[in-house]
This record gives sequence, C-alpha cells and structure tokens, in this order.
Amino acid sequence: MAAVTGASGLVGGFVVRGLLEAGWGVVALGRPSPWGGEARPWRLGEPAPLAGCDAVVHLALAHVPGRYRGGEGEDPEGFVRLNRDGTLRLWEEAGARRCVFLSSRAVFDGWPEGTALGDGLPVRPRSLYGRIKAEGEAALHARGGASLRATGIYGEAGGGPGKWGPLFAAFARGEPVEPRRATELWGGDLARAVLLLLEGGGTGGFGASDLLLDRRELLVRWGAAAGVRGLLPPRDRAPVSVLGCERLRALGWRPGGWEGLDRALRGMAGNGIPRRG
Repeated sequence: MAAVTGASGLVGGFVVRGLLEAGWGVVALGRPSPWGGEARPWRLGEPAPLAGCDAVVHLALAHVPGRYRGGEGEDPEGFVRLNRDGTLRLWEEAGARRCVFLSSRAVFDGWPEGTALGDGLPVRPRSLYGRIKAEGEAALHARGGASLRATGIYGEAGGGPGKWGPLFAAFARGEPVEPRRATELWGGDLARAVLLLLEGGGTGGFGASDLLLDRRELLVRWGAAAGVRGLLPPRDRAPVSVLGCERLRALGWRPGGWEGLDRALRGMAGNGIPRRG
C-alpha cells in the first residue's frame, strides 16, 4: 500500500493510475483521487495518517495557482513552512517506509542555461522553489529515499490538453505565438519511474526527462493531429539545460520519445478547441 500526496493533480492522476494498474493499493492523502484508492484527510504540515502504508510518494506542493518557480507569491515564509517544513515532517513520520519524492530540475536552476544536468552534477538552486526541493531531497537521501528531478510534465488532464490548452487555443484562433523550447516528459513515463524506484530500489537523485521540444514542432504535430492550421512561431535558438537520465535508464526506464508525444497529442486533439482550416 502506497500513500500518495497530491493524488488529485495532473501528475498524481498518472501516478495513482500507474500504481493501481501495477497492483498497488493507494491511499490518497488530502484530496481524493478521481482514479480510485482510499482517501484520508491531510494537509502539508499536519500529522500524516500512514497506518497500513508500506511506501510514501510525495507529489504535493502548496503554491499560488499556475506557478512553481515563484509559487510563493506574496508569502515566502508560508511557502517554506508548508513545503519544506511539511516535507521534512513527512519524512520523519514515514520512518523506515520506502519514500519517493517528486523534485524538480529547479534544483539546478543556478547553473547557466545550456549546462548538461547530469545525475552527478551538484545541486545549485537559485529560486526559492528550487531551494525547498533541494532541502527536501537532501533530508530524504540521508534516510535512503529517492527523488525524481523531473522536467515539465505534459499529458491530458480530465480529457483535455492540460497545460498546453491555452497555447493550442491561441494557435487555433490564428494568433501569434511566442517562440520557446523546453524539456518535456509525459506523465505516464514519470509514473513508470515512480514504480521503478518503489519496486527496484535506488537512493539519491534521478533525472527524469525526455524531449527537448520546440514550440514550433509541438504546434506542427498537434495541428496535424487536430486538423488545425495557424501561425507558427520561429524556432527558439536560446540555450536550454537538458537533464541527463543515466540512473533511471540503468534501471531499464525508457520514455516514449517522439512516438509517445504523438500518441498523447492525438488523445488531446479536439477536446473543445475550435478547429480553424
């Protein structure tokens, strides 16, 4: 039985489904998961109801809507109290249980853009978000747990296009779109990484990323799947720091790559976004 925090969110949905499909029982701490499992009331910083649970998967983050870096808004002290101190308390209460923590590539955001972010690179957080993730990691690693330093997660959210919905809608309306490229990972591939770390062991930090995706390429592929033509932005030439995933790959993890992206985009095609020929 695995206790999962943040089970009702986009990433939580992928993780809960992955655990249930693999035969795990799930206890959602906090908001119930629409995908199933038992629900127990809980908030960051409160005593965690872990009775009967053999493992903890910590995904939850308290933040202002739509922001992770900068998620503290006007209350950095509260952000630290809930997220760092609440995480440290969770590790204490978890004791000897197997724990996996959803961290972030933000633990490296003090390195210059274009730096290769290998698994052995020392963390260098610059943002408050990166710092609280790094401090939560360090405490867990000292206890023998594992963290996933994930890049941007994409996937369908409740049947819709998730974080890319506003971008697709603007493109479909024929509006200009700003160029950008970023590293991306499908939520189902992240869920498989969580399972590997729960069942296969491993301690310390693991990079979790897949594609370096230019927004122009994304819109070409989504447009083909959805039957939409719009104004394509130029390619972005700015340097991007790319996560290495050597440690996960050594455990047999393989993300879906371009084929996986295209499958996900076909699933997102339509979903209430108007077509424009």
